[in-house]
Amino acid sequence: MAQGDSFIEEALQEYKDGMNYLSGQLPKLTRKFNAFTDACFAEGELKAKDKYLIALSISVCMNEEYSIINHTKNCIDEDCSEEEIMEAVAVAVSFRGDAALSQAVTVVRDAVDTFDTGS
Repeated sequence: MAQGDSFIEEALQEYKDGMNYLSGQLPKLTRKFNAFTDACFAEGELKAKDKYLIALSISVCMNEEYSIINHTKNCIDEDCSEEEIMEAVAVAVSFRGDAALSQAVTVVRDAVDTFDTGS
């Protein structure tokens, strides 16, 4: 495991815990949000893995660490290679510049190391 694994896994768990809390507080809203999100990421003209790569790139542009971690995990779960992930975030870097670059070379890299089991 890389040095940042503990942070990455803790942050992912914080996100999941937060979503569970929100589900308890606003169950109807959370169900509808999850249904919408599931529909957005479902296979269509674009493959699910491509949609997660897009979401990861947007997360990098937006400088949203929890989303970066979550979408990196989703990319790994959809069998995206490290090369595909880094190429996708390179597009974000070209669009956003230095802020995106710092996220790409730190948070995305740590998340790939954490979640990529080499399968």
